[in-house]
Amino acid sequence: MRTRTDAHEAGRHDLRHHGDAEVRDDGADLTDLAVNVRPGTPPDWLRERIAASLTGLAAYPDGRAARAAVAARHGLPVERVLLTAGVAEAFVLLARAVAARRPVVVHPQFTEPEAALLGAGHTVRRVLLDAGEGFRLDPAAVPEDADLVVVGNPTNPTSVLHPAADLLRLARPGRTLVVDEAFMDAVPGEPEALAGHRDVPGLVVLRSLTKTWGLAGLRIGYVLADPATVTTLAAAQPLWAVSTPALAAAEACMTPAALAEAGTAARRTAAERAHLLAGLAGFEGVRAVEPAAGPFVLVTTDSADSVRKHLRALGFAARRGDTFPGLGPRWLRLAVRDRTTTDRFLQALEKALSAVRA
Repeated sequence: MRTRTDAHEAGRHDLRHHGDAEVRDDGADLTDLAVNVRPGTPPDWLRERIAASLTGLAAYPDGRAARAAVAARHGLPVERVLLTAGVAEAFVLLARAVAARRPVVVHPQFTEPEAALLGAGHTVRRVLLDAGEGFRLDPAAVPEDADLVVVGNPTNPTSVLHPAADLLRLARPGRTLVVDEAFMDAVPGEPEALAGHRDVPGLVVLRSLTKTWGLAGLRIGYVLADPATVTTLAAAQPLWAVSTPALAAAEACMTPAALAEAGTAARRTAAERAHLLAGLAGFEGVRAVEPAAGPFVLVTTDSADSVRKHLRALGFAARRGDTFPGLGPRWLRLAVRDRTTTDRFLQALEKALSAVRA
């Protein structure tokens, strides 16, 4: 593992590039393997709850019920919950409001936390996890003097699920430890989750409802932290930052029935991911990062950019990997889809690889 710092390094990667760019404009008709939102969502019952909330649009949003529902779901007091317009807003609030002189971001991971820190004027150090070690976290690689550390679990784009014990080794007084659990509800049983912990100094856990429930266009997520941190972040947040429909969705997704549905979806995703990984294993020169725990897999192959372009011509959008610090032009991220879609994709991948090697 390596630690690296400076603005020049930050400028080498397009930190604002995300999977949705692959399916805009000329990619609108492609089969989408670039965005990690669960297909077929939001479900009808959730659409109906959101639609019913539209009758209240004349009133200013009131987040008390949704906040209480999130708190109850995690067994926390409401003072430890802040609702946000997606996890992306939470990263901006943290960058602007939390006093940090030596922030560190563990890469490869979602690039918005570093982009937010840079936008707030911070100099960011990177801890780059090693592909040869399966992108596993070594807590000792994080500089001792870091006063803010950001790490994803399971991590986008590597799909690695770090042991909770390793993450807890990063916590200490005087340090803010931000764990992005945006994809944790896609892990059956959430065995390594830190959401719900109250006794970890400086712990901030971020959760998203946009992936599992198909609410990327609605923007809803939340922060779980000690009351003082929640108060600090709330003071930096605009009034009424979370809309009435988003609040209705948050409350609805916290019910026992919704949590059971999410659990079923997580188990289905795990089976579909296993099918994708088994198919990828049959291709010479293609290697997936395993074990994978998220609703996506990271793969490496020679000439990945050319492969991606051939896949587009064959009707599939894949997420390029070279915009993630710690990766490069040999990497692609693939969202997990149903078995039929995966089989069609594997056929297209065979054609793409043959075309590149011809």
